[in-house]
Amino acid sequence: MSNEPVEPSSFEEFWPYYVSQHRDPTCRALHFVGTTAAMGLVAVSPVVPPALVAAPLVGYGMSWIGHFVFEKNRPASWHSPKHFWWSFRGDLRMWRFIVTRMMEVEVERVEDLYGLQADAAGN
Repeated sequence: MSNEPVEPSSFEEFWPYYVSQHRDPTCRALHFVGTTAAMGLVAVSPVVPPALVAAPLVGYGMSWIGHFVFEKNRPASWHSPKHFWWSFRGDLRMWRFIVTRMMEVEVERVEDLYGLQADAAGN
């Protein structure tokens, strides 16, 4: 799979590309922490309104560190507005897969599907 996405027509077509861009465990961990923190900030925002402004900064900030420092790629959300929304949905699915301990299996499935080398991402 190349670093540039093929133009998918649905989120389900986009998902394997999203997973391929999140193969590094540290990148995924930073996404998980950032997404969890962002959800917490959104939850407290009715009482602490500035938390709503902080939520995307914290969530995306942690994720971008994961991409630039550990994954060494560009966030999938930067490709187009459609990819932005699908990446947000992908973040939430990945968060759920991490909580349910399914993400490692999903990464292996995508690596097998596209013939990706597990060592290429430090796995």
